[in-house]
Amino acid sequence: MLNASIVIYNHSLKEITPLVKILRESVSISEIFLIDNSPTLTPEFKNLSVTYIFTGKNLGYGAAHNIAIRQTIAQNIPYHLVINPDISFDPSILRKIENYMNQNMDIGHIMPKVFYPNGEIQYLCKLIPTPFDLIFRRFLPTRLTRKKTNKFELRNTGYKKTMEVPYLSGCFMFLRTEALEEVGLFDERFFMYPEDIDLTRRIHRKFRTVFYPEVSIVHNHAQSSYVNFKMLLIHTWNMIKYFNKWGWIFDKERKKINKKTLELLNL
Repeated sequence: MLNASIVIYNHSLKEITPLVKILRESVSISEIFLIDNSPTLTPEFKNLSVTYIFTGKNLGYGAAHNIAIRQTIAQNIPYHLVINPDISFDPSILRKIENYMNQNMDIGHIMPKVFYPNGEIQYLCKLIPTPFDLIFRRFLPTRLTRKKTNKFELRNTGYKKTMEVPYLSGCFMFLRTEALEEVGLFDERFFMYPEDIDLTRRIHRKFRTVFYPEVSIVHNHAQSSYVNFKMLLIHTWNMIKYFNKWGWIFDKERKKINKKTLELLNL
């Protein structure tokens, strides 16, 4: 049994309905929370089979999901799915992930294999990032950063086997609520972008964080910070806050975890 939360901002009913339909078709889903950070309420969302929560302002990604996660914890629901609106999948995969989590009680967070709509793999299994990985490399030519990017995104694994990864994408986070109770929820100081890095890292300290390619989803990923200057500024500012929290150059934990990950994966 699990709850799911979707955070939206100025989305239309047409954009949200397909994902809600998929989630409702899964026998694992108990409650779907639709957290609306838009400035204006959309009454039509109340017609969906969801718990619609209108915040009236843009709280940020993590803070909005935390509203739903707190309710999941209060309800004693064992799992919570944090999911982006632009995701699609076969509803049966949720039961498969749930069964796998039930068989592996030391796993706190799972992410499935993720594809673009054209069938290409999204490389979303990553090491804990350095400032170069998150900020500086985007301003350099790809030919100068390709080797380091391949290592950071663990591309040489082939993404074909189940593996433990310290940084999993926030587009689809299948979370054990027991783990969240122990390590805490999303850090609300981050408005957008590094909240998934931060949470996966904290869960990884106490539980396994796992890439599970036995099931897959499709993510229509827009990478808005690469095409929108305002979003780029938001992205950069939140990354600065992330490194202020964990360390820029001197981050012993990052070095230790990344070294162990590469050794376990024979990279």
